Amino acid sequence: MPTIKAAVCHEFGAPLTIQDVVLRAPLGGEVEVTLNAVAICHSDISFADGAWGGSLPAVYGHEAAGVVTAVGDAAMVPLGASVVVTLIRACGTCPNCATGKPTICETPYDGDHGPLKTVDGGKLHQAMACGAFAEKVVVDQSQVVVISDDLPKDAAALISCGVITGVGAVVNAAHLRAGQDVVVIGAGGVGLNAIQGARIAGARRIVAVDMSDEKLAMAREFGATDGVLATDAKPWKAAFKAMGRGADAVIVTVGAIPAYDTAPRYLAAGGKVVMVGMPHSGQASSYEPVILAATGQGMVGSKMGDVVIQRDIPWMVDLYQQGRLKLDELISGRWSLDQINEAIEDTKGGAAKRNVIVF
Repeated sequence: MPTIKAAVCHEFGAPLTIQDVVLRAPLGGEVEVTLNAVAICHSDISFADGAWGGSLPAVYGHEAAGVVTAVGDAAMVPLGASVVVTLIRACGTCPNCATGKPTICETPYDGDHGPLKTVDGGKLHQAMACGAFAEKVVVDQSQVVVISDDLPKDAAALISCGVITGVGAVVNAAHLRAGQDVVVIGAGGVGLNAIQGARIAGARRIVAVDMSDEKLAMAREFGATDGVLATDAKPWKAAFKAMGRGADAVIVTVGAIPAYDTAPRYLAAGGKVVMVGMPHSGQASSYEPVILAATGQGMVGSKMGDVVIQRDIPWMVDLYQQGRLKLDELISGRWSLDQINEAIEDTKGGAAKRNVIVF
């Protein structure tokens, strides 16, 4: 079997190791994608830090784009097609897939027995059904969407997770309507895309909440009408003042417990908190259910923006090509695979929107 270069996690919290690994050929409905770019998502960092446990050694990475270079005998994706690669592996037949919710497919996937092996034939976990911190991936055809060849792959890679998660949280989970008001807590990569989603959906007021003035200035560039510092004693009061009322939707894009504890305070009667950011396992938030019940408010989780990728990604690509969805502006830096640990540390610093590994 051919070997490829990959960034492997051998120990939670330790630097990744660039090494040769074995990637088998695609089987059945699988496709092999030679990657041009993979972005570094905070979920990759959290996994590698051991926030949610998991099997080791592992290859993380799930926000990628490249070209199909081999296909299984049942795959319907054309050889040579440019594609984005997502972690959304959907069986198509379970109750959730059959009712249009492929992001929460009920058919399990065992990454320990995926297409990756160590060079001596040992176990190598394909994290999030992707393992895209590597030169190539083999994934199920349900995980890819064909894009035009002229779409820049570094920009296209961002659509695979950060963009669909942020935009989808607003459009698919919050069902935001034109003229409504929204608060977005966290102006990082996902938060900026939630802000873009609110702008595209026609929100009246879009209030960004973050810890730094720099992030709030950036949020305005992506469509926020107002900015509130989360370090204020009662930031929800400033948000109410900006909107003249409470929010119809509050999108929590950071995995910080204080953000979750305070999120309902920003809501108008009948409003909804959409939970996107993922705290570490075992962490808990608290709120008063009597207030939510009395005011008709709600809280709902949103995984990967509740997207149907074959429907939503082409729409977002079209928005980008029209100049209505910012992608290039989301890229903070471009790095080689050998520099991945530096790129991860830069991402942890908090200033980067998205760092991208380019091949």
